[in-house]
Amino acid sequence: MSSEAIHSTDSDNSSSDVDEHELERRIEERVRYRQVHTNGSASSIKLVRPSSTHSNATTGTAHTMDEFARLRQQRAHLRRNNARLFDGSNSPQNISIYGFLLGIVCGGGLVFAMLCEPTWEIPQFGLFLAALALFHFLEYLATALFNPDTLTLDSYLINHSPHYHAAHAAALIEFVIEYYFFPSWKSFGLINFIGLALVIVGQASRTIAMFSARHNFSHHIADSKDEDHVLVTHGIYSIMRHPSYFGFFWWAVGIQFLMLNPICLVLFIYWLHRFFDERIAYEEYTLLRFFGDEWTTYKAKTPTWMPLIP
Repeated sequence: MSSEAIHSTDSDNSSSDVDEHELERRIEERVRYRQVHTNGSASSIKLVRPSSTHSNATTGTAHTMDEFARLRQQRAHLRRNNARLFDGSNSPQNISIYGFLLGIVCGGGLVFAMLCEPTWEIPQFGLFLAALALFHFLEYLATALFNPDTLTLDSYLINHSPHYHAAHAAALIEFVIEYYFFPSWKSFGLINFIGLALVIVGQASRTIAMFSARHNFSHHIADSKDEDHVLVTHGIYSIMRHPSYFGFFWWAVGIQFLMLNPICLVLFIYWLHRFFDERIAYEEYTLLRFFGDEWTTYKAKTPTWMPLIP
């Protein structure tokens, strides 16, 4: 997870074009909570400027509260005048529009699959759109339920990585080209049903894993152990070590079966295995540091159920 450096200044003058991060910094800098102790016990809480002394605390408090209100009003004004969509910021409008569009894609995909005309016998395309939209929605929902403190626009995983976007683009390109030149190859049949079953099993496994791990689940591998971090071994975790990885692996492979993409099927299996082999090795290294013998015992009796990853 990357952090952004914010240039700080001690000036009291706030220009109208200052950005929202700078306003947040100024509010945090100017407003402090200080506990005033009387005979060793806390008697009151006062808002004071960092430079104020106890003798002028009352004046400093009033001035700071006025300053605080002014900065809050300026930030609200900035938000109203700079409200944008699709700018990548973690704003309510972006979060709502992402959810709305995912709903349209999911619903539209299902309608396309059900009402596909005989001359367009490719319901798998609609099912692919529905599965993709549902996947991203459930990623956000699980984070919102169990890790609200880390919830951002990126929790949708739509902006996952350039590699992720390239993989789906390649799958769509292969599907369109093969359907254009060899439409009979894309006729819906047994292989498509197998792919759909893998997609359902994969999505169910990943979602159940997130709901079982609850706050212990994260989209990022933890390098340090939190106080409330526990080793989850119940539910689906009693059957496999990494059910969320298992779920995504078979979901992605199932998509290629569903779309009848032979080239991307081979490429997806190769790259997914390579990615998860490295990721699981590193994650299990951290889990061994966190939980020691508890992890060793759990790992010895619980497989991953992923090909070539014991």
